Amino acid sequence: MNNTRKNTVPSNSSRPGNMDRRQVKKKKESTLDPRLFVKKAKPSGQAGFRTEKSFETLNLNPRLLANILAKGYQTLTTIQEQSIQPLLEGRDIMAISKTGSGKTAAFLIPIIEHALKDSRNYTALVVTPTRELALQIEEEFKSLVVGLQLYSATFIGGTNINSDYKQLERKLQVVVGTPGRLLDLSDRKLLKLNQVTTLVLDEFDRMLDMGFVNDVKKLINLIGKRDQTLLFSATLEPNQMQLISALLNNPIEVKVENSGGTNENIEQQTIQVPAGAEKFDLLSGLFKKPELDKVILFTETKRLADRLAKKLNQVGIAAGQIHGDKSQNFRNRMIEDFKKGNIRVLVATDVAARGIDVADVSHVINYQLPMTMDAYIHRIGRTGRAGKVGHAITFVN
Repeated sequence: MNNTRKNTVPSNSSRPGNMDRRQVKKKKESTLDPRLFVKKAKPSGQAGFRTEKSFETLNLNPRLLANILAKGYQTLTTIQEQSIQPLLEGRDIMAISKTGSGKTAAFLIPIIEHALKDSRNYTALVVTPTRELALQIEEEFKSLVVGLQLYSATFIGGTNINSDYKQLERKLQVVVGTPGRLLDLSDRKLLKLNQVTTLVLDEFDRMLDMGFVNDVKKLINLIGKRDQTLLFSATLEPNQMQLISALLNNPIEVKVENSGGTNENIEQQTIQVPAGAEKFDLLSGLFKKPELDKVILFTETKRLADRLAKKLNQVGIAAGQIHGDKSQNFRNRMIEDFKKGNIRVLVATDVAARGIDVADVSHVINYQLPMTMDAYIHRIGRTGRAGKVGHAITFVN
């Protein structure tokens, strides 16, 4: 990779609206081989998920360390062990690690440590492809900075932009958002992107795809010179390497074993739908098994997500749905109900696959085949988290 800092990147297209709401047109039929969705779990447990290295060895601010320990974090995960120290030293990074491996804390802990040393002049911008992921990141940040007098805000589409004005009146050490809303606020001269010192692209493979890349380039050009750039994701698209090289300065590259593959803790199976059989009857029949107690059900279309949620409720299986046509308040409420166990099934489209961070999801069900293996990896990564065994079921016609 290049050793010379690139403050800007080429941009050859204007921003076509609020990109976090854009959906790229997909092919109607998946061409993936169903045999890819069958795999026995090889549970590694907490021992495989976490290292033996304690957070006490990192020489962190004592108040930050106390908050980390209060959250129940005792030893670092593999991605944290390989990332945190270089980030504390100010290095740029490209980090690839599977979903649920502790990536968010891997970049937030160094950010907080840097902010504590110079809170008046430090601003980190965390850019995400989905609203749900942005909200999850800020929630994690707030839990880590209790009592530290560090402040954050999330700016995402689907919310009243007028409510963003008041949050921007205060000095924010961490700004989290989706590209479209961040650019809107910059256009209105409310968000001063040239004050950003650290840039994070979370789920950067999605951030740099054709649906977001021009917005990301605009953001980077508005930020200009910065101290540190962090790229984190579960997968890496080789055709993005040229742009990635332009973003980073002498970076450390971290690729945790099995990155880009499916989580070894997930038992994966398919269900063949016989010709003439009613697919929904097969689905509803699965819920006679009590072990399917917290399930995310993925569809390819918003219309089908609505229809399945309605039909599940009609047969007595409590369900809710989230997708791009639902308001942000509605989506937040559905996820909260799912977390609390008020609903057993959350029906979702891929737009939300990277933003759902709910503990103890027992099963992921693919009602429709995903279009790409990356989509499959991110879908089933909602289960089998933190070293626990999860289950993924994919319907095959």
